[in-house]
Amino acid sequence: MTDDSTTDFAVGLSTLAGLGEAVDEVCAKIQEKKTTPPDLTVVFVTHHHAGAWDQLAKWIQDRLSSQCLLGCSGESIVGTGLEVEDSPGLVVWCAWLPNAHLTPFRIRFENTSEGGAIVGWPDALASDWPDQAVVLMLAEPFSFPADYLLERINEDRAGVAVLGGIASGAASPGGNRLFFGGEYVSDGAVGVVFDKSVSVASVVSQGCRPIGDPMVITKAERNVIHELGGSSALDQLQGLFNRLPTHEQLLLQNGLHIGRVVTEYQDRFEPGDFLIRNVLALDRETGSMTVADFVRAGQTIQFHVRDELTAHQDLEILLKRKYKSFPPQAALLFTCNGRGSRMFSDPNHDAQTIANELGGIPLAGFFAQGEMGPVAGKTYLHGFTASLALFR
Repeated sequence: MTDDSTTDFAVGLSTLAGLGEAVDEVCAKIQEKKTTPPDLTVVFVTHHHAGAWDQLAKWIQDRLSSQCLLGCSGESIVGTGLEVEDSPGLVVWCAWLPNAHLTPFRIRFENTSEGGAIVGWPDALASDWPDQAVVLMLAEPFSFPADYLLERINEDRAGVAVLGGIASGAASPGGNRLFFGGEYVSDGAVGVVFDKSVSVASVVSQGCRPIGDPMVITKAERNVIHELGGSSALDQLQGLFNRLPTHEQLLLQNGLHIGRVVTEYQDRFEPGDFLIRNVLALDRETGSMTVADFVRAGQTIQFHVRDELTAHQDLEILLKRKYKSFPPQAALLFTCNGRGSRMFSDPNHDAQTIANELGGIPLAGFFAQGEMGPVAGKTYLHGFTASLALFR
């Protein structure tokens, strides 16, 4: 047993087919480590348990009596060194954070006569937020516009980092679950705000690498790039394609992305300086390019490609770099549901890479429908990304 006055973490994972038995197994694993109630419990569960998961939060609270519990359903779940895909899975992660200040919240999006509004913030977050605040948030995709909230936080709460993911696995509204305290909900978002008493850092691996040279957008409208460097976007892309070796031409044909530079005032740009967005369409008549981002003339972009090796190297490099400055005791992972076996030939890729670089620390996570994490000081909603919250 550890001293109750020290920060500590524990995780339990079960692949049992019965949810009640799975809860018993994971809670027993956690209580082998520490029997006092945790300050924070985070829960992720697959849709294989949908028949019983409305009781899940209550069952766990009855066993652990956590001060703050939140979680969500996911297509697949993650534990230390392990990714559970296409089979039942439950993972429960606990943190004991003496003298920490946690502010849990359950919020919703409502249409009003004055437009959309985020409602439900607790009184403690109604005005000033804590210094050096970090937000852990889980959202339901059909009912809550996470990108809208992140935009508001970037503007109104500059410097606040948001880490988390979008519940996944359901094809229609009402099919996902969020867990908050001992209850469940099927819409909105849940989360917790940490102040500086909790030491949290982030790693956001977008898994892409640049090709060609950076170019300035010279004509654009909303999410359509008409010109790059004074020529049509399509002409610039065609010129780049003709210069690439064959293997990179194949990568480009299988999936093209742009990286938009987040901070322009630099002489050179490196991984982490770009916000990666998909190229949605090319118009051969106009020479324009439609992207999954709002852009404007004067911004700098660079074409990017993504493949298994690039995604692996990006995550590995970022973890090595972060470990030097912030060796963590535990982590939460929000990885895209397009990763896992859909991207990597080796099983358990992200979980195992984290274990290799950070040690066998308590890790929990899920395969998300969108991942939240900061890039260059602002938080964005990502795709095909592994976003990590690191604790110590």
